[in-house]
Amino acid sequence: MSTEAELKAELERLKAENEALKSRGSRGISLKVSEKGAVSVYGMGRFPVTLYQEQWLKLLDMNEEIRTFIKDNESKLKKKE
Repeated sequence: MSTEAELKAELERLKAENEALKSRGSRGISLKVSEKGAVSVYGMGRFPVTLYQEQWLKLLDMNEEIRTFIKDNESKLKKKE
């Protein structure tokens, strides 16, 4: 059985690890190549957004249409805070 001092030390270590994980999550958005060779965007939500390069390029080419659509439908759309 662990002593009280060992338990306190472990608790402090876990708190520090928890804070490090939280701060790492707030780094913003990052990009990675997936196992299948697609582009994954991390930091947008719980799961990455993963598309193949041609899908990303089609989406990026629609930049203005997407922005216009969002502006036109702003009253119907929810914002994640």
